[in-house]
Amino acid sequence: MATRAQWISAARPRTLPAALAPVIVGTGAAAAEDGADAVRAVLALIVALALQVGVNYANDYSDGIRGTDDERVGPFRLTGSGAAEPVSVRRAAFAGFAVAALAGFALVALSGTWWLLAVGAACVTAAWYYTGGSRPYGYAGLGEVFVFVFFGLVAVLGTTYTQAGRIGPEALSGAVAIGLLACAILVANNLRDVPTDAAAGKLTLAVRIGTPATRRLYLVLVVVAFVLVAPMALSRPPALIALLAVPLAISPARAVLRGDDGLALLPVLRDTGRLELGYAVLLGLGLALG
Repeated sequence: MATRAQWISAARPRTLPAALAPVIVGTGAAAAEDGADAVRAVLALIVALALQVGVNYANDYSDGIRGTDDERVGPFRLTGSGAAEPVSVRRAAFAGFAVAALAGFALVALSGTWWLLAVGAACVTAAWYYTGGSRPYGYAGLGEVFVFVFFGLVAVLGTTYTQAGRIGPEALSGAVAIGLLACAILVANNLRDVPTDAAAGKLTLAVRIGTPATRRLYLVLVVVAFVLVAPMALSRPPALIALLAVPLAISPARAVLRGDDGLALLPVLRDTGRLELGYAVLLGLGLALG
């Protein structure tokens, strides 16, 4: 039977900044529109965190039953290691999705944006079929698309819209930037797993384009996120404080570009999460101050 520590590890806490960051930036953008609301921000945060945990358990379950995690160099997996029954891991995934759905319903009810229920349903569906189902799109190199759309555009813009009732250009630029940094986390993760994913037939984008191109892609994602601060600063000059997060990008970018692989890339995953969170806090503050 898996221990509490193993369940927590399998929830992959290092990926949670990808859930926190869009809510922070979305709330900052709502404040820029004079529409920030603490209760709705908390509900959006619960949705994002629960969805992220649900995705992580769903990936654990689906990869485990397919045998993708039989040779694992990354974080601990419950299913692949045999520490927990697959059905228990699947239930944990569905529990995460259920919490996200309940919080999302409350958020939609408060904001009156009932059409967002369809968006929420799409989020849960996409979360499950990332590695679940008979034809998971994560195995076809489309994982980055899911992350960019749902943990970038949908999460940031949804947070802003449910609070302010409108979306400004700053929110759109912030959503793209956060989506790019969330993709950088996934790219770092998949770069580490290229050998084992290729052997298991999991054709992630990193497997498809190769290790050298994946390393360059990581750098492009991070650089463009910082470039996007410029258009936001045109109307909200305090947004420039997001550039103070540049030092957080140096260590992971250096490790990726110098050729670190395998277990040596684990700190890159952690540091990229910290980069996204630091960038989000500073950008959200800058937008709110503006």
